[in-house]
Amino acid sequence: MKALGAFIVFLLAFVTYIVFTGSTSPYDIVTGFVAALITGLIFSHITVKNPAKVFSPRRWLYAIIYAFKYIIVYETLAHVDVIKRILHPKVPVNPAVVKVPFYVKTGYGITAVANSITNTPGTVVLEVDQNEGVFYVHWIDAKVLEPVEARKQVSEAFEEYCKKIFE
Repeated sequence: MKALGAFIVFLLAFVTYIVFTGSTSPYDIVTGFVAALITGLIFSHITVKNPAKVFSPRRWLYAIIYAFKYIIVYETLAHVDVIKRILHPKVPVNPAVVKVPFYVKTGYGITAVANSITNTPGTVVLEVDQNEGVFYVHWIDAKVLEPVEARKQVSEAFEEYCKKIFE
């Protein structure tokens, strides 16, 4: 089981290295292989608790759907909204820090939801309180301040997918 976890971390690190270097030269392949091997051996016990989850086609399907939906729908709508606020002075800006509860349980799920919120223009996670199960989010146009209602508008869609992918 430990070897499988190390292989998974190695594979993810190697693919990430090659994608970000944008090169398949022999030097980059060898360097990526060595760096990924060391990473896999050192960090697999921390990063992979249940290696079998990685081989679930259902999880991969949800991850792919989420990636496309996030990039094409959520990001586009948020960018358009922020651009309107920048270019049109009459569009209101109603900033506030709102308390947004979350119901994902794993560290990966919490991180994925927090990153999704932060990477979407107009919202930034300022703090994650795992004990209370809430994010404190700066929202450029806080339509509601009540936590449950804020969750519906800020993070509910992200959580729906992150639960299916990581839990």
